[in-house]
Amino acid sequence: MSTGSPQDAGAPSLQQWQDLAAIDVHVHVHRSVKDDAGPVESGEQMGEYFGIGTMHGYTVPELAAYYRERRMAAVVFTVDSVSATGEEPVPGNREIAELAAEHADVLVPFASIDPARGAAGVREARILARDYGVRGFKFHPGVQRFFPDDRTAYPLYEVIEEFGLISLFHTGQTGVGAGSRGGGGVRLKYSHPLAIDDVAADFPDMDIIMAHPSFPWQDEALSIALHKPRVYIDLSGWSPKYFPPQLVQYADTLLKHKVLFGSDFPVITPERWLEAFDQLPLRDSVRPLILRENAARLLQLPGTVTEPGSPSTP
Repeated sequence: MSTGSPQDAGAPSLQQWQDLAAIDVHVHVHRSVKDDAGPVESGEQMGEYFGIGTMHGYTVPELAAYYRERRMAAVVFTVDSVSATGEEPVPGNREIAELAAEHADVLVPFASIDPARGAAGVREARILARDYGVRGFKFHPGVQRFFPDDRTAYPLYEVIEEFGLISLFHTGQTGVGAGSRGGGGVRLKYSHPLAIDDVAADFPDMDIIMAHPSFPWQDEALSIALHKPRVYIDLSGWSPKYFPPQLVQYADTLLKHKVLFGSDFPVITPERWLEAFDQLPLRDSVRPLILRENAARLLQLPGTVTEPGSPSTP
């Protein structure tokens, strides 16, 4: 086990984040540095769903170069779904954290632990938080087959809250399995955002990001973000031209400090997302909040106020 340096480098970095064009809070690492290049597993199905052709994966160093070239930073992670697949995630959490520490000018590592791992997963979460400097944990309830308010997941949340980290939950529709036989076995019920309201109530000192426009439960997600001061929404996985009108309205007003730029790269490129974002009817004063400043505050980057945001009047 590597200790020391990942933790040091994984602490809030990005000293010059104010000079960045954006901070992308939702980026997938699909390839280990030990793998050969080529399309990732399920790349054809995901690529077809998102209209991009076959989806290729990136290693952590490749993502660092990609985002550095665009003057952006990125939150990077894998998804641990061992209970559904029987396979360990590749790359693993430790590889992502160690490599992200080498590129701390543009990358922030999150981890992912399948709640079905039980006590072993809780131990690993503590190691990742303590020794590897991860800043949050990604959950995909539909793929991991659990409701976020299932008490079996609460020991993981206890570790996340103890270390002052972030829980990032997939919500709503997913491209995983979409259009394939039986939806690839993925059940959308697990990704209803209302279950996250219980988590936010039971862990009031834990920051939570609800990932994606929560189709078909957008109003529920907006209500939770308004009601719970430490719950945020990232805008990943959809082109902004498809955003529901109420999401745009709240992002421009009451939730302007609670909404975050995310692309879901590599299924959507930052350029494609930003091009559509430019067309949204948002005030000029709100755009930098969504693209950079809200994420910098949530990630506790240097020079930001670390208190959680609250619903703001227009």
